[in-house]
Amino acid sequence: MTAPSPPRATVPFPARAVIDLAAIAANVGVLKQRAGAAEVMAVVKADAYGHGLVRSAQAALAGGASWLGVAQLTEAMALRAAGVTAPVLAWLHAPGAGFAQAIEADVDLGVSATWMLDEVAAAARASGRTARVQLKADTGLGRNGAYLFPVGTDSTATDWSALVDRARALEAEEAVRVTGLFTHFAYADAPQHPTVQAQQTAFAEAVALAERAGLRPEVRHMSNSAATLTTPAAAWDMVRPGLAVYGLTPAPEVGSSADFGLVPAMTAIAEASVVKAVPAGQGVSYGHTYTTSGPANLVDVPLGYADGVPRHASGLAEVMINGRRHRIAGRVCMDQFVVDVGDQQVTAGDEVILFGPGDRGEPTAQDWAEAVGTINYEIVTRFGPRVPREYAGAPVGAEEETW
Repeated sequence: MTAPSPPRATVPFPARAVIDLAAIAANVGVLKQRAGAAEVMAVVKADAYGHGLVRSAQAALAGGASWLGVAQLTEAMALRAAGVTAPVLAWLHAPGAGFAQAIEADVDLGVSATWMLDEVAAAARASGRTARVQLKADTGLGRNGAYLFPVGTDSTATDWSALVDRARALEAEEAVRVTGLFTHFAYADAPQHPTVQAQQTAFAEAVALAERAGLRPEVRHMSNSAATLTTPAAAWDMVRPGLAVYGLTPAPEVGSSADFGLVPAMTAIAEASVVKAVPAGQGVSYGHTYTTSGPANLVDVPLGYADGVPRHASGLAEVMINGRRHRIAGRVCMDQFVVDVGDQQVTAGDEVILFGPGDRGEPTAQDWAEAVGTINYEIVTRFGPRVPREYAGAPVGAEEETW
């Protein structure tokens, strides 16, 4: 018999992402108000957009979400393993996904094609249970979902009508139960774009076709974060926000987080490592793409692109150290980057705030996104598992809730 391995010592990492759980709960409350009578499904895919799957899901439920949404079955099963009992929808699958466990765990399965529905039905028969499925229509995004529109001038049958007919047949034999119908916007962050109204019209047609075929879904939903905040007419029975749950604006051209009443939940912090004085003309980091213009103090920050700091942030993004903002000097490396703080006095161990809510003058995730030429989604989701998550501001009553 092999002896158990001794416990490993906990070694601190010189950076952290601090997650404000109370902010997540409050953001869900804002979204719930925007949704009116509709339920809220908080999307917690991709490790809750980098904020931590289970704790963020619990905070979202405490804030009033009644459903959780994920992309992958592994995420849904991780929620169930953590004791989360709220309804969960998982919608992105490849052949051989292994639906049986999810069916047994009462996970709703998003289905976009007849082959997928047949695999779900086979797993349901093998498990002796009826699978809960939600049919996804492609109303114009051109991504996953059953295509709603006829192809060819003489065509009346569509992927969507075929999926609906197959689902109705499988309902008749009690292999599946269609619990929902849903779709996804292409341009919700630009609410005046003509596709926004066109997709609402198309989804209404998809729902009507399904209901004429005899399907009686519990929920119909299409609104992501941007639509929840800007297009209340699209709420249907449930809205499906993701980014806004974490306090970030999904439509920066329309409004900031503050404009929408949202509070960013993540603050990314590192500890200054080596601090040293150098003369004018000192090249900094690989390729010497930055050179000091005068005597300066250089601060080495122990986070790099292996942790999720974009290499494209080189020479562009700013951080805050001891109340002052400074731009990254030279190239971001795998594990570290450098900041030229001029004559400011900085000591090893001082906090370096990459981004946060912005209420202390620090950069925000939106500031980083604009500096790098990307979207705020990418800034928060790319922080990897090497960076520990610390949780603060637990929602009132969270400890008493049964997840």
